[in-house]
Amino acid sequence: MKKAFFKALAKINKALLPSYTKKQLDLSKASNFQKAIVGWRVYVTKNALD
Repeated sequence: MKKAFFKALAKINKALLPSYTKKQLDLSKASNFQKAIVGWRVYVTKNALD
């Protein structure tokens, strides 16, 4: 159940949230909001793959 939830959430994230890797965002220059989005995407992806 948990894995299916995170897989669905990962698809929603991919559609709605910006991809900073494609924009080549430098994390040392990123705002706190951008860092939060990157962290959220990493958390969701990690849990979707487990």
